[in-house]
Amino acid sequence: MALRRKKVAAGTVPCERSLLWLHGMLCGALAVLALPTAILAAGLLGPAVTVFLMDRTSGRPAGRAVLLFGAAGSVNTLFVLWNDGHSVPMALTLLFDPSAVGMAWAASAGGWLAAQALPVLVRVGSDALAASRAARLRADLARYEEVWKEPGS
Repeated sequence: MALRRKKVAAGTVPCERSLLWLHGMLCGALAVLALPTAILAAGLLGPAVTVFLMDRTSGRPAGRAVLLFGAAGSVNTLFVLWNDGHSVPMALTLLFDPSAVGMAWAASAGGWLAAQALPVLVRVGSDALAASRAARLRADLARYEEVWKEPGS
């Protein structure tokens, strides 16, 4: 089965390919220049990156939330690495520390929970607010009908 290519106007380069190349170059530079940081970040952000890559919805809201929360949970551990020598053995020590990895992974789980639960909670709150307003308007309407009732009817 032959792969189909997207038709692109002559002289233009598809944006997806150039971004993929740029991402590869940045990851390679990170691995070469900051290997301990790359090792630790890969371990701490593993679940977040997995969710980000698996999220196929437009804009990747769940993936972005999990990645953001996971990055926030990883900051302290990365600071410890940078301040205590920035070496591969130190990165591996931190990577096998259950409290450091647990914090980052728990933060990632919090991001996933927020991405899944907040839309439902907002919908429930919005429906409750609409029902409350409709009930108040019905009560106001009944009161106005009573005030404006024609005499003798």
